[in-house]
Amino acid sequence: MPKIDVVMSVYNTGKYLPATLASIQNQTFDDIRIIIVDDGSTDNTRDIVLTAQKLDPRIVYKYQKNAGIVAAVNAGMSLCDAPFVARHDGDDISYPDRFEKELAYLAANEDCVAVSALARHIREDDSPIGTVTRAKNMALVNDESLPANEPYIMQPLLMMRREAYIAAGGYRLLSVAEDTDLYWRLRKIGTLHIMQEVLGDYRIHGDSISSKSIVSGRRMSAWTQISALSAQRRRRWQPDIDFTADLQRLIDTQDELIDLYKVCEPLLRGEAEKRWFYSSLAAKLIETCYYRPFEPTASDIDYILEALVKDPILPDREFYNIYADGILSAGIRLAVEGKFRLAFRLVPREQRRTMIARAAFRKALSPKLRDRIKKMVKRP
Repeated sequence: MPKIDVVMSVYNTGKYLPATLASIQNQTFDDIRIIIVDDGSTDNTRDIVLTAQKLDPRIVYKYQKNAGIVAAVNAGMSLCDAPFVARHDGDDISYPDRFEKELAYLAANEDCVAVSALARHIREDDSPIGTVTRAKNMALVNDESLPANEPYIMQPLLMMRREAYIAAGGYRLLSVAEDTDLYWRLRKIGTLHIMQEVLGDYRIHGDSISSKSIVSGRRMSAWTQISALSAQRRRRWQPDIDFTADLQRLIDTQDELIDLYKVCEPLLRGEAEKRWFYSSLAAKLIETCYYRPFEPTASDIDYILEALVKDPILPDREFYNIYADGILSAGIRLAVEGKFRLAFRLVPREQRRTMIARAAFRKALSPKLRDRIKKMVKRP
């Protein structure tokens, strides 16, 4: 039995796979088994893995018809028997000492059930973008804030105790945020930790899940907030949500925020849950727009404005000030794009002057000069 089972789910990542696989094979801690589940790839993924397998008996290859990341990861996890499991994606890179350092941390901290690290962002061509992932402050995790402040640690660099994973119930049937959903449940068993070291490269490219359109952003908002609602239920010792294939199909076929709320509404119990979920969908979409290449549309703005009517205590919810800042930020970006009608509808009247001034500032000055001015006036 190896000390660590490495579970990789891959789908058409052949152009990245040789470097990715080499980064796992060349770890300083080598008592590992590499379980690769091919989720129906149509490129040269299979050939790459089988060629590598001839030279490295630690590699286990399993092919399945395309069924999605959760099905692929669960298939890999079912083959594990090592006390520790490391996750890996088919297009990312682990630095040579990643496993050694993560294993050492888990050995020294018996209360910790899952550990991850920071990652450098790279492009499709392996060049560094110049940014590094940020570590989540676990002290601020809150399943009913606005939106839910999730216990996220980077899944591509995740290592966890297999017993804890089994006790938590494993990955459930979510199309997006299946990792965060697992972390909510792992937190009930032990602590999660993010090491303050860069131990890998995380690739940003156009094929990334949830990065393509506003529709993806809306669905991701629904999945993340349903997962948080599930955490609320367990914390209150209430019956949990059943993540079924029917629920997955319903969510993954809705395009608008209001329709996503409607298909989820039958899951909600009482007015308190309905008000929170309605508002949290709006808040999560605003948060998502901040770091994705899309902005709220007219239908999204209708939904966001309606939240103030449906949820009378919205301004009193935790992190509402961050949500309000996010709305202003989205309005500024819309104004910069020339979408003034949408910007003025989204941003409250008392903040419109600020929105116009900041939009003009962004439009008139180069990014380099803007950054210099911000540093001078000490603005974040």
